Amino acid sequence: MNEKQVAEKFQSGIDCSQVVLEYFAKDSDISTEDAQKLASFFGGGMGEAETCGAVVGGLMALGLKHGHSESNMEQKETMVQKRAQFFEELKKRHSSSRCAELLGHDISKPEEFQKVLDEGL
Repeated sequence: MNEKQVAEKFQSGIDCSQVVLEYFAKDSDISTEDAQKLASFFGGGMGEAETCGAVVGGLMALGLKHGHSESNMEQKETMVQKRAQFFEELKKRHSSSRCAELLGHDISKPEEFQKVLDEGL
């Protein structure tokens, strides 16, 4: 998925969390529809401009690939390591995981959300 396709999805109402999980869900047993439903409440920093939906979607995608569903300490350790790597990379690229700080706008406020759309963020 390229930047233009991501922007089109966002403009049509698909949130960043949904886009990220949808992209990675194609390699799992979860459908696009289920991925979008699962991630739908996490966009816009969960509607509070807090932890970015793309970050949450990335963590959900990691869970699909490396998560555990049984009592399995070895798999849990793998998950802990993958999560740590994820946040290490995030910190190298961005100073925050908060939606408002990443975008420079608090999208929980309608006028700020409109600025994000207008600026193509």
